[in-house]
Amino acid sequence: MLLSLKVAAVAVAFSLPVGIAVAWLLSRREFWGKTLLNGLVHLPLIMPPVVTGYLLLITFGRKGSVGMLLESWFGLVFSFRWTGAALAAAVMGFPLLVRSIRLSMDAVDRRLEAAASTLGAPPAYVFLTVTLPLILPGIAAGAILSFAKAMGEFGATITFVSNIPGETQTLASAIYTYTQVPGGDVAAMRLTLISIAVSFAALIASEVLARRLAARMGDA
Repeated sequence: MLLSLKVAAVAVAFSLPVGIAVAWLLSRREFWGKTLLNGLVHLPLIMPPVVTGYLLLITFGRKGSVGMLLESWFGLVFSFRWTGAALAAAVMGFPLLVRSIRLSMDAVDRRLEAAASTLGAPPAYVFLTVTLPLILPGIAAGAILSFAKAMGEFGATITFVSNIPGETQTLASAIYTYTQVPGGDVAAMRLTLISIAVSFAALIASEVLARRLAARMGDA
């Protein structure tokens, strides 16, 4: 359970800045390859998780093109480590994160940004002082949904980092392990109920937080 929480928290923490940047590109800019980028971002939603895990393995594994460079330059290893589980969870939760932020960004009144720009504010200042506060509900909802997705991730994780107790065995892979051993039904059901409770709590928290922040923005 603690490992799953750590994996999910690290996955969201590192994917959030990238998710905001990608959502901004998709919402605010027109460029060649935008449709391709949008498809790549959402690909993990429809692609079998095992395929995603395999692609991560051949890319970020110790013999992968990116994995070898990261290990030799920074000593960073993903395959069969909890860091790899965090990477797999981040990739699987990334579409939910970007989609939520982009929808929130699309709903922002462009006239507010244009008004700030006409007063001489640079684009970065406009984003930090106008756009970012208005999309906080979307960011919060996306982060919570991505966290819940990371907590329940299984297919990509077990393909990329296997199921090593104490290192890469997350909540989902522990449930799978208990279902494979005689007498493990009780433990599997206990973890299943915990997983359902965490996911349901995340959905409720996402909805409540989004409404409170939206109300606060409306009162501002």
